[in-house]
Amino acid sequence: MRLLPIAPRQRVRLLSALLGALGLAFIVACNSNSSAPTNSTASETPHGSTQPRTSPPLPPIASAHGPGGTATTDATRTSAQSWTMLDGRRVQAADYKGKVLVLDFWATYCPPCRDEVPHLVALQKRYGTQGLNVVGLNVGGDEDRPKVSAFVREFGIQYPLGYPDEAMTSVVFANDDRIPQTYVFDRNGHLVKRFIGFDDEAADGLEAAVQSALATN
Repeated sequence: MRLLPIAPRQRVRLLSALLGALGLAFIVACNSNSSAPTNSTASETPHGSTQPRTSPPLPPIASAHGPGGTATTDATRTSAQSWTMLDGRRVQAADYKGKVLVLDFWATYCPPCRDEVPHLVALQKRYGTQGLNVVGLNVGGDEDRPKVSAFVREFGIQYPLGYPDEAMTSVVFANDDRIPQTYVFDRNGHLVKRFIGFDDEAADGLEAAVQSALATN
């Protein structure tokens, strides 16, 4: 292929056009950057979301009974899987060995949490005799705790409620701070599924996960 050299006058015009284009691109980029929102610091309190994501990669808690599915030491059991019930009792996830455990992290001000609670109430009534144990853990902070009693009456909650230890909260929300977050563990303490957010699709998925966990020996 033969290439003709660019005439000197054409070179000047081409160079001028190129410089003009670069200058315009630079101005557009600067304006775009100045108007783009900056990343905000996440709130200490997990926020709600109506957009559920099920089973994101690498869930922070894969076993309710500690590494390998067994609670080998007290330190292992209490490191990230302990909470305090409303009546002051200390409870660990490993205490539910042999049972299906659903841990729900919620707050009274969270709209999707309010949507999910009646479904959890129904699941506990429907499958409680088969070994299902739903536990609600409030993560709304000190300002939300006085509202829990009224929330219980409003929704007729009969499953136990509590407050997770700080270490547990840090682990659960390590890679996503949205609520509700719901963990379903089978009888051996293995994570069946983790749900983030709640809608009709998540409701069906949650019941299917509970049924699967109950079928595990």
